[in-house]
Amino acid sequence: MKSLKAITPLLIVILLISCKTSTRNPPDPAKFHVIAFHSAETEEAHMSFVHEANRWFAQKAREKGFTYDSTANWDKLNDVYLSGCQVVIFLDVRPDSTGQRAAFQKYMENGGAWMGFHFAGFALTPSAYPQNWDWYHNHFLGSGEYRGNTWKPTSAILRIEDRDHAVTRNLPETFKASANEWYSWKNDLRINPDIRILLSIDSTSFPLGTGPKPHEIWHSGYYPVVWTNKNYRMIYFNMGHNDLDYEGGTNKELSFTFGNEVQDELILNALMWLGGR
Repeated sequence: MKSLKAITPLLIVILLISCKTSTRNPPDPAKFHVIAFHSAETEEAHMSFVHEANRWFAQKAREKGFTYDSTANWDKLNDVYLSGCQVVIFLDVRPDSTGQRAAFQKYMENGGAWMGFHFAGFALTPSAYPQNWDWYHNHFLGSGEYRGNTWKPTSAILRIEDRDHAVTRNLPETFKASANEWYSWKNDLRINPDIRILLSIDSTSFPLGTGPKPHEIWHSGYYPVVWTNKNYRMIYFNMGHNDLDYEGGTNKELSFTFGNEVQDELILNALMWLGGR
């Protein structure tokens, strides 16, 4: 039997090598998985945003250590698939089938996380996108039906309404947003105790929009553009409509949603908060 003295130096060498390797190659932090749902075919300004968002989120995934996938296959919005996703994103769209809606509601009511953009909140009866999902529009989002919008897509000065939230804590009091088609809603979110309004349009933005229709130019009013529901891990952004050259007939992209330093930070903050970072 070898003596303890003979074994001890070997153990010391093994431990030193192990510690050195561990220091050089620390284990990866736990990743969270993001799935973004979008439509395969939709209004061109919305598709411009979808393509841009997919590029941006994929880049941030590489930089920040989460995983990102995007799909137009809404059959994946089911219990089994969602069980492997920590954050769900709706890129300018919402589910329409009863089964998909039920799966999403169950996911959110059991601790899931969601980020929605622009048209994901749209509902108008009568239209091709009627308000026929009460839980989502009136309870979850709280906004109810769409009421109106500005046109053309123009930038607005946004004001932080809630500086105590993790998503807004490090942002300036006001900043200039990327060009967007801004929505207004039938429900007044200010009187809903479940809703925390994070950003709204600052009054210095008025008049907002260029028309040509008079009601597409806002001259006053209160318009929330980013908010969360206290009962869920969720956040909605009204941003998500790029400006395209419709008038000139070229459909050339004239503006982009991402690439705005403060707005990008806002969206990334939200994603990290939803992902538990």
